[in-house]
Amino acid sequence: MTAHWHLTYSDEVVSEPILWELSERFGLRTNIRRANVEEHVAWVIVEVSGERVDEARAWLTGRGIAVEDLPA
Repeated sequence: MTAHWHLTYSDEVVSEPILWELSERFGLRTNIRRANVEEHVAWVIVEVSGERVDEARAWLTGRGIAVEDLPA
């Protein structure tokens, strides 16, 4: 399964390695298409693929990261 997401990070997680953790925890491949990272806020447009995309989305939401689906 492949998904395209616009992720918006909250201040609490902006300095954490979220995309690395998606890869390690859920076995996903990530491809950053565009990003903007500042001290207190960040957003990333990312393509993710793997078998556990739905689980990863739920985990992101639970971490306080807004996940918006984008067209492929």
